[in-house]
Amino acid sequence: MAVPARTCGASRPDPARTALRWPSRGSRLGPGARRPAAGPPRPLALLLPPLLLLPLLAAPGASAYSFPQQHTMQHWARRLEQEIDGVMRIFGGVQQLREIYKDNRNLFEVQENEPQKLVEKVAGDIESLLDRKVQALKRLADAAETFQKAHRWQDNIKEEDIVYYDAKADAELDDPESEDVERGSKASTLRLDFVEDSNFKNKVNYSYTAVQIPTDIYKGSTVILNELNWTEALENVFMENRRQDPTLLWQVFGSATGVTRYYPATPWRAPKKIDLYDVRRRPWYIQGASSPKDMVIIVDVSGSVSGLTLKLMKTSVCEMLDTLSDDDYVNVASFNEKAQPVSCFTHLVQANVRNKKVFKEAVQGMVAKGTTGYKAGFEYAFDQLQNPNITRANCNKMIMMFTDGGEDRVQDVFEKYNWPNRTVRVFTFSVGQHNYDVTPLQWMACTNKGYYFEIPSIGAIRINTQEYLDVLGRPMVLAGKEAKQVQWTNVYEDALGLGMVVTGTLPVFNLTQDGPGEKKNQLILGVMGIDVALNDIKRLTPNYTLGANGYVFAIDLNGYVLLHPNLKPQTTNFREPVTLDFLDAELEDENKEEIRRSMIDGNKGHKQIRTLVKSLDERYIDEVTRNYTWVPIRSTNYSLGLVLPPYSTFYLQANLSDQILQVKLPISKLKDFEFLLPSSFESEGHVFIAPREYCKDLNASDNNTEFLKNFIELMEKVTPDSKQCNNFLLHNLILDTGITQQLVERVWRDQDLNTYSLLAVFATTDGGITRVFPNKAAEDWTENPEPFNASFYRRSLDNHGYVFKPPQQDALLRPLELENDTVGILVSTAVELSLGGRTLRPAVVGVKLDLEAWAEKFKVLASNRTHQDQPQKQCGPNSHCEMDCEVNNEDLLCVLIDDGGFLVLSNQNHQWDQVGRFFSEVDANLMLALYNNSFYTRKESYDYQAACAPLPPGSLGAAPRGIFVPTIADFLNLAWWTSAAAWSLFQQLLYGLIYHSWFQADPAEAEGNPEVRESSCVMKQTQYYFGSVNASYNAIIDCGNCSRLFHAQRLINTNLLFVVAEKPLCSQCEAGRLLQKETHCPADGPEQCELVQRPRYRRGPHICFDYNATEDTSDCGRGASFPPSLGVLVSLQLLLLLGLPPRPQPQVHAHPSRRL
Repeated sequence: MAVPARTCGASRPDPARTALRWPSRGSRLGPGARRPAAGPPRPLALLLPPLLLLPLLAAPGASAYSFPQQHTMQHWARRLEQEIDGVMRIFGGVQQLREIYKDNRNLFEVQENEPQKLVEKVAGDIESLLDRKVQALKRLADAAETFQKAHRWQDNIKEEDIVYYDAKADAELDDPESEDVERGSKASTLRLDFVEDSNFKNKVNYSYTAVQIPTDIYKGSTVILNELNWTEALENVFMENRRQDPTLLWQVFGSATGVTRYYPATPWRAPKKIDLYDVRRRPWYIQGASSPKDMVIIVDVSGSVSGLTLKLMKTSVCEMLDTLSDDDYVNVASFNEKAQPVSCFTHLVQANVRNKKVFKEAVQGMVAKGTTGYKAGFEYAFDQLQNPNITRANCNKMIMMFTDGGEDRVQDVFEKYNWPNRTVRVFTFSVGQHNYDVTPLQWMACTNKGYYFEIPSIGAIRINTQEYLDVLGRPMVLAGKEAKQVQWTNVYEDALGLGMVVTGTLPVFNLTQDGPGEKKNQLILGVMGIDVALNDIKRLTPNYTLGANGYVFAIDLNGYVLLHPNLKPQTTNFREPVTLDFLDAELEDENKEEIRRSMIDGNKGHKQIRTLVKSLDERYIDEVTRNYTWVPIRSTNYSLGLVLPPYSTFYLQANLSDQILQVKLPISKLKDFEFLLPSSFESEGHVFIAPREYCKDLNASDNNTEFLKNFIELMEKVTPDSKQCNNFLLHNLILDTGITQQLVERVWRDQDLNTYSLLAVFATTDGGITRVFPNKAAEDWTENPEPFNASFYRRSLDNHGYVFKPPQQDALLRPLELENDTVGILVSTAVELSLGGRTLRPAVVGVKLDLEAWAEKFKVLASNRTHQDQPQKQCGPNSHCEMDCEVNNEDLLCVLIDDGGFLVLSNQNHQWDQVGRFFSEVDANLMLALYNNSFYTRKESYDYQAACAPLPPGSLGAAPRGIFVPTIADFLNLAWWTSAAAWSLFQQLLYGLIYHSWFQADPAEAEGNPEVRESSCVMKQTQYYFGSVNASYNAIIDCGNCSRLFHAQRLINTNLLFVVAEKPLCSQCEAGRLLQKETHCPADGPEQCELVQRPRYRRGPHICFDYNATEDTSDCGRGASFPPSLGVLVSLQLLLLLGLPPRPQPQVHAHPSRRL
């Protein structure tokens, strides 16, 4: 490509030149002093392929520039490598820091991390912690069964006979419209005083228990009052448990009647919306109340099912799905003349959050048409349950049928598939107001060990879609002590604000008998639970001795993580468990699949693997070596793993015993402590200290200056061997303070940073010290003061050589503002020590480059000049010259791109404010060519813990359609008021007020409630990293008349790619743009329909109770209607006629056999 004549470069510079002194745009750092000579020139370590392209020649008799030849660009690359290496050798101080550590060898010891011993010790400590909770659970369950057996049922019990603390009382008293305020039921409710307790993150009262009763259950019913009466005795057992184990957190009894009694007492965290909390729908209760389930839900969508009845069915199915946990499997189908799945799932799938979401969305699309065909629905369901080729729970099997009624009993189907063993339970639900004969539905349930329920209106949905758990609990109760096994849950969000917890659960059985010689009672009384905060388990794991990239993790039988540094849900919903698979917490590969399987199977193991890891800022991918070691945690469903990089096998432990013996004074009198004081910062550089828990009384602060102040003040009071302090952390901090100060003294203080265009130099250590020199540079320091949470620190440990980190930019934000020398590029490298044959990396050092000054320097290094002052010669007539990055910047694009594909430096001045952006946003055509030529590899993954803004109100749902609306004539017709239709309408209005969100979203409430401003979602992440090409490479981007030549070459000992390319002549070559930014996945991540075809390995609980020969199945349900009181009906009529909104009245929905 010929261009008008300009200057031709001079002779090539000596490759052995040392680092260039280059004046910055303004001196901020003061005059310089001596400079040591740079090291020897670095040899070219790349194997170069033959030239792929011939240089373009100019026409005879004319002066012209051609695209640089390959050896020219390789020469530029060597100059860049030498310049970077020279500056880092002078200012990084790697070698000098090694010598400092060796000179201070008497102040520390080298300790070893022994993976097998470490992981076994931590597993043992966790087992001991959980075992103490197990003992408390057993005491509670035994006491509950004893108290209930001794209790005498009272038919005439009254509210005023029971005194208890109603956890929701304070919230209801604050509501002047509360029904209980008007009814005066607070006469039996205690008023308590509370004290703040940091362990519970709440105000508590240790002298009482608290009671929470669901909103849709009438507190004054005989069932509830008797429940409150006998459970009061648990209060003393709760308190005795706490006396024996002061670390106990919430102790809870969840009753099958819906009553929750928990200790210690604390006010209920009432939501701004109606409180829909029901303990029977909590993950821990469901797990404790029954064994795993294989469930097929079939829904009648024949033509007779329409309007309100169809909506009741849809809501019922959604509520039924909420009673399932990750140990269960489910499928949903609709049927009329034939049956078909409502979603893309063609077989049973795990009832996890994402699969249930697919079902709930699919159910809304059901349309009523055709005729009822029970046979088609049941044959489909039995085929699903008998499919041997899929993963399933392999325990309780059941069919849940929702219909508006029918006459066919499909006895032939049951004879073919289920009789005589009756291994599948059948539950039938009659939905809506109708006059059909329900006898066939009752017969189906009773002859197949199930139960029959009626759902006449929305108010009956919740209670009747969870009562089936009582039936499933029968074999468990009849099994007695064999079934009394503690189970531990997935991670979930505590409803009382404790944060993320796991819960140990133990079922509580009804030991009473109905009379002399009668059979044993089959009812489960409820579930006992004790919470363990994840933070309490984390405290048992090693802190800081594993290094920045070492960690402990734990998983359960589903492969979900209990502990993992990447378990960080952005939003939590206490109604759903926090389920993050180990293979989603890390970047999945075959080795990790094998490790996960071994851990689920309860095996021990150790394996060293090469794997990919994502950087902390989620912009980069590194290929690293990791050692995995794992053991099971006995007596639990969990397995514990330890991950260590090879360089973290050893770590430093400060040994300041000599100083401590000499100074029996506050720590502030120790040697080196003075270098933590702000008064030393001007001469020694600014010090940031990691915000760690050095001492119990140290006040934490997000402001590092304030935290340092708090630290210094405390050190004026405590001695070095104080029992309230963590001596390992404290002594290592002081050791590193002194070591980094010596680096200032030996290297940094006498150098003129400004001469080399540096904004700062820095050192960061495992001990928690970050020293930035000079002091003024700390004003622009934005890295995390905790080294273990700083992306540059962790990446430097994992990579050899110099790691460049440009300022992070988002494509949607405005470009960088290049003013006052504040924009810099971080360059860092790890300091590797070898002490007695033991290798470790205790620190990272680096420099911060002045962006604009180094961009100018970059032009000179990638040109035919040796230094700035060398004159440029004209490219004379009849001569041929190669273009370079300085003279020909209007025609030639020269850039440095890092290993993540982000722009670091450019010879184009207008691109300086785009430094830090993904290069595809700068030059999409060239970035795509680099990717297509294997300079970069792409890695896609999914973030299942992201938070997204809620969908617009119009997308959230619509008001119910098809509800009967009475006319004026109906209102005037007395007969209408006594009809079933009238009562159905009143119930619809009544419960529609309480459960408004079931049928319709309320945008106003969503706006006013910060809890719903963001919701969990799945984000697709894409990162790029260097591919397999290491050699120098020339290529052409073939776009016809818009073709471009380019050259790319990796810079050795760095994470940089040097690219030289012709600037595009036109935009016709924009074939595609690579995306790097995180994108929202509307389909909830990778296609669920495809994922369920290749389910990940898992194991269910080791126990299953789905059959007992002595089970009495005669109690199988009957028509249950709840007639309204005359007073309630009249008041509703008056309110409706007057145009006033009716207030919901309590209804008692109790299992017909729920008599304690």
